[in-house]
Amino acid sequence: MTARLRAWLARPAGWTLGQRLLAAALALVLVVLPLAGLGLAYNFRESATAAFDQRLSSLLQVVLADLGYDAQHDQLTMTRSLGDARFERVFSGWYWQVTDRHDTALVSRSLWDQRLPVTTVDGVSVRNIRGPRGELLRVIERDVRLPGWPRPLHVSVAVSREELDAEVARFEWLLGLSLLALGALLLGGLALQIRWGLAPLRRLHADLERVESGAGERLDTRLPGELSELAGAMNEVLERDRRLIERGRSAAGNLAHALKTPVSVLRTVSERLPEAQRRQVHDELGRIDEAVRHHLARASAAGGSTLTGRVRVGEAVAPVVDGLARLAGRRGIALERELDPELTVRMDPQDLQELVGNLLDNALRWARSRVRLSLHEEAGTVVLCIEDDGPGMTAEQRRAALARGARLDEHRSGSGLGLAIVEDLMGLYGGSLSLETASLGGLAARAVLPGGRAPGRR
Repeated sequence: MTARLRAWLARPAGWTLGQRLLAAALALVLVVLPLAGLGLAYNFRESATAAFDQRLSSLLQVVLADLGYDAQHDQLTMTRSLGDARFERVFSGWYWQVTDRHDTALVSRSLWDQRLPVTTVDGVSVRNIRGPRGELLRVIERDVRLPGWPRPLHVSVAVSREELDAEVARFEWLLGLSLLALGALLLGGLALQIRWGLAPLRRLHADLERVESGAGERLDTRLPGELSELAGAMNEVLERDRRLIERGRSAAGNLAHALKTPVSVLRTVSERLPEAQRRQVHDELGRIDEAVRHHLARASAAGGSTLTGRVRVGEAVAPVVDGLARLAGRRGIALERELDPELTVRMDPQDLQELVGNLLDNALRWARSRVRLSLHEEAGTVVLCIEDDGPGMTAEQRRAALARGARLDEHRSGSGLGLAIVEDLMGLYGGSLSLETASLGGLAARAVLPGGRAPGRR
C-alpha cells in the first residue's frame, strides 16, 4: 500500500462529526438517487414502448380490417386509407405492407419502391428494424389467411421510433434535472439539519474553550438531555479539580510552616555544638531546607493552568519587583524596568510571582551594578527578559545548566528556585525558557509565555 493511499484512507479519521455526517449523506444521495433515476427511467421507457406498441397494434387491426380480395381481377385490395397522411408521403417513416412472400405485394405509398423485411412469425410479433433510409423503425407483424387467397399473407405496420425515443429522452433529461435539484435540496436540508443538530456540541466546545482560557469556570448545562448530563458531570470534575488544587496548595503551605519551626529550633540548638560539628549540622540543615523548598515549589507549580484566568503581568509581579528593587538599592545595584502594563498571561499570579522573583533574585546575586527587567509582546506571546551585567555563562555552561536543571546560583549561597522548577512552570503553562548572553554583558534569562494585550486595548 502506497503512502498516498494510506494517507487517503486515514484522512477521514480527522474529520469532524459534521463532516462525517455530511459525507455519509452525500454517499447515500449519490447511491440512492441514481438507482431511483434508473428505475424510473426504465419503467417510463417500458410504459412508453408498451403504449407505442398498442398504437401499432391498432394500426395493424385497421390494415387487416381494410384488406380485401378482388376475385374478378385476382388481386389484393385496400378498401380505404388508414387516415394518416404520413402513410402517403414517400419515406415518411410510416409504412404498411402486405405480401404473400412471392411476387404479390400490397404496400403503402410511403414505401415507394422499397420493401420491409419479412420473417416467419407465430402470432403477433413486435421488433425493431432498419427502414429504407436506415432509420430505426418499430414494426408489428403477423401472418393471416384471407378467404379466396391461396397463400398465407404477411401483414406489417412499421413506424419510426423517432417520436418514441424523443419522448423517452425528454423524460430522462427532465428526470435527471429533477434528481439533481432534489439531491441539492436534500444535501442542503441535511447540512442545515446537521448544523442545527450539532449546535449544542458547538456550544459545549465553546464553553470548554472559555473554561480553558480562564474566561469561565463552569459549563452551561442548558443543553439537550444527553449533553446536559455530560456538561453536569464535567462541571463536577472541574469543581473537584479546583478543590484538589486548592487543597494541595494549602497542604504545601501548611507543610512549609510546619517544617519551618523544627528547622529553626535545630539551627538554634546547633549553635551550642563545637565549631566543626556546628558547621556540619548547618550544612545538613541547609540541604534539608533546600530540599523542602524545592519540592514545595514543585507541588505549588502542579496546579492546573487551564483553570486560571488572564492576569496583567505588570500588576501581578509589582509586589515582587518592588521588594527586590529595595534589596537592589541596598546592594548598590540599579534595577531598570520596562513593563507594558497592558500585557496579560493566563497564569496563576502566585506562579508568575515565583517565576519572576526567582529569576530576578538570581540576577541580583550575580550582577555588579545593573539589572534590567523588560516585558514586551512578540508574535502574540509575552516575553519576560531579565538581564544582568555579571560574569555571565559560556554557551556550554548555559546548555549544561538547562540540561541538568540545576540552580542558576548554584555556586553561591541561597535557596532560590532551580531551573527545574522554572522549566516545570514553563511546561505547565506552554512557555519556554532560554539562557542567552545579555546586552549588558552578563546573563539574560528569557521566558516566553502565551499571552498578549488585554482584550479591548489593542
